[in-house]
Amino acid sequence: MTRRWLAGSAFAVAGLLALAAGFHFGASSTDGDVEDPRGEGSAALLGVALPDATGRQQSLAQWKGKVLVVNFWATWCTPCRAEMPEFVKAQREFGDRGLQFVGIAIDQPDKVQEFAAELGLNYPTLIGGYGAIELSKTLGNRLGALPFTIVIDRSGRIVHTRLGPFAEPALRSILGQLL
Repeated sequence: MTRRWLAGSAFAVAGLLALAAGFHFGASSTDGDVEDPRGEGSAALLGVALPDATGRQQSLAQWKGKVLVVNFWATWCTPCRAEMPEFVKAQREFGDRGLQFVGIAIDQPDKVQEFAAELGLNYPTLIGGYGAIELSKTLGNRLGALPFTIVIDRSGRIVHTRLGPFAEPALRSILGQLL
């Protein structure tokens, strides 16, 4: 067996496990408001800098003061792909009111670029690789499954997390309270 085949097989198995977990927990997602009165949870996230799909480093701190929706996702994650058109729509509708979506992809830059063009993503996507799963765990994703979304208010506090896909009514309700 070649190393390339082994690496590809490991990637495929990891993808299938994450996909299965996403489907399972998408139906019974962990969803809720979060107590973060001092903004300590978000401080770690806003201190992160990751490359975008072109390789340019982007700090999440550049979006401080906005309602920030950070979504951990992957191109091979079916529930992730299903919720993203609603994110594109919400970014288009509410971006001028201070909303900013940011995707953190657990994927390869070329695949992210291809998918972003296909979907018409209108918000930044950063490349986190598998290390981003560990980052998401520190932010409440105890299962390390995808998609995982964090909502940060204008004052920099995490106010909501969701493991599993966001349905339009739930997303709009949360955003309506913050914008």
